[in-house]
Amino acid sequence: MMPLNAPLALDRHHHAQAAARRERRFYRAYGLTIASDVILPELEPAEPAAVDVVIAIGTIDMPKPSPETGTVFRFAPDRQYMAWHAVGAFLISDACRIDVEPAPGTDDALIAFPLLGPVMALLLHQRGLLVLHASAVAISGKGAIFMGDKGAGKSTTASALIRAGHELLTDDVVALDLTDPDAPLIVPGFPQIKLAADAAAAISLERAEVRPQVHAAIDKALHRLHGVFSGDTVPAGRIYMLERGGKADIAPLPRIAALPAIIKFSYVTRFGRAALTGDFAALHLRQCARLAEHIGVCRLEVPDGLDRIGEAVDRVREDLGDGARLRHV
Repeated sequence: MMPLNAPLALDRHHHAQAAARRERRFYRAYGLTIASDVILPELEPAEPAAVDVVIAIGTIDMPKPSPETGTVFRFAPDRQYMAWHAVGAFLISDACRIDVEPAPGTDDALIAFPLLGPVMALLLHQRGLLVLHASAVAISGKGAIFMGDKGAGKSTTASALIRAGHELLTDDVVALDLTDPDAPLIVPGFPQIKLAADAAAAISLERAEVRPQVHAAIDKALHRLHGVFSGDTVPAGRIYMLERGGKADIAPLPRIAALPAIIKFSYVTRFGRAALTGDFAALHLRQCARLAEHIGVCRLEVPDGLDRIGEAVDRVREDLGDGARLRHV
């Protein structure tokens, strides 16, 4: 008779064999050199070099979520564990290693979705960066950051600016280096942006490769950009909180409202207070306060209707001192 733990043993054996067959590839993202067992065509390839982060396929000896619970999150100062039943488990260790145990039948394209989103965001947070759930574009040597609730149009506004001739810095995960609190820097991520079908049709990005949909439940397509990505750090110029409205308009938030807005859209708060382990809660609050003090937040009203996105883009360009007329959007 087969032992009761045989399926688990076979699963671990399968992961060990799969990891042994994989070729480790090197990439650059967020100023880091990454060696990965997971194929990540989203990232910029790099030559083998001293590595900042290792992404390794293997077995993680931690509880896995059931179909009913869906997820398991556990956070400690030196290790952070996140698992999704339909995708797999991810363990961050010492802010320099990510172990990945894929769910059965999961391919690299689906693994990359949380790996380059919440998992990477948490690793960057552990490395001392302030991470916002936002998009960022380089305009006239300054970084424009767009944050807002789901459906507010962060990626759509960023894409319209790219179509107008500016460069993407990062989409979804915006990492800021506050080593000099008087001069926050946006650290470039990788040249990919997520767009809903209607936004992609209306804006029609050139020099973009639309990658296959990774899962039926994911409604945004991944657009891999070519030649419109900034690989250099850029000073943070403006933070815009997007809201839908009747006209394109920009107005600064009062200082008392800027800090709560930044805290709300910081990536780590998506996981709740449990993710701010050890001294990170105090550090995170200081970083958010510095950003609110030195950059502030503006409310950006984006007109309803994709045919009017150019109005919001013109206002952003005027606000950041770019007088050039909008190209085709």
